[in-house]
Amino acid sequence: MGAEDRRTPAGYVEALERAAWREELPGLIRLSGSDAISFLHNVLTNDIESLAPGQLRYTAYLTPQGRMISDADVIRRADDVLLAVESSVATELAERLDQSLFSEDVRIEDWSATWASLTVYGPDAPRALASAIGFDAAALEAIAPDAHEEAGDLLIAAHDRLGTRSLRVLGPREARDRISAALAGASVPRLEEEGLAALRIEAGMPLFGVDMTTSTIPLEAGIEGRAISMMKGCYVGQEVIVRILHRGQGRVAKRLVGLLIDRPETPPRGSPLFADGSNVGSITSATWSPRLQRPVAMGYVSREAAVPGNSVYVGAPGGISAQIAAFPLT
Repeated sequence: MGAEDRRTPAGYVEALERAAWREELPGLIRLSGSDAISFLHNVLTNDIESLAPGQLRYTAYLTPQGRMISDADVIRRADDVLLAVESSVATELAERLDQSLFSEDVRIEDWSATWASLTVYGPDAPRALASAIGFDAAALEAIAPDAHEEAGDLLIAAHDRLGTRSLRVLGPREARDRISAALAGASVPRLEEEGLAALRIEAGMPLFGVDMTTSTIPLEAGIEGRAISMMKGCYVGQEVIVRILHRGQGRVAKRLVGLLIDRPETPPRGSPLFADGSNVGSITSATWSPRLQRPVAMGYVSREAAVPGNSVYVGAPGGISAQIAAFPLT
């Protein structure tokens, strides 16, 4: 990696200190009908019935074998529920949910083709977004993490999962284009993909389709604290999760960990990881961290190797050394 490749991506500093934005094309599924909440509560891993209108909750949808079909943000509105997922899984997920219906009063619609989203990151996100959409900045500032507010045809959801204030705007695609133009016109920088990757890896936020797949058990990815309710009744895949947690004391064969790379080269995704001459895992995401001034990564390693402070080698035994680290990376 040359020095020019270790530049700070546009918008990275602003996302941490002021404001930066990035457009998205999410998968969005709408569920309506009198049984929508109870239906989702019975199939998803988190507690959906306790959600009040104006709240959102992170969750997962599993196979009966406990493997992930998708993760999702469940967004409760007054008259319906939205599932925000990765766009690559939206169509299949909507079909799976529809096939799971029996006599429930639930209507499922895939809104992915007509809705889009844009997220403004940073402590000044409420002010920057308010100016772009003509809304009250104080009202946006007041949105608590994992809650949302509606502004006309827009839905604005707040979270702090990347270690910085974030406001995600969901709405018609033309609205996203209008807002992004207003933000650019106000000199709010667009966050480059590399900058978003750095924020995500530093915070330890696995991405479905990259760091989590349909072979992943949520406990391996370490998302159980956010995505799984330990108090609710049955959901699809619960038997496997409970067996691991209670009979196996939470032990899984591999775990997702953070990696601090000891050389300036950023290793490619899929690079194998070695300890004591044996392959113990592989990298799922990697990028240059401007804040830490070194490459950072996340990847799966065997349970025995997944101890913060342990050293592993990237690429080959005796290759580039890296230290396993807990999230968030520091």
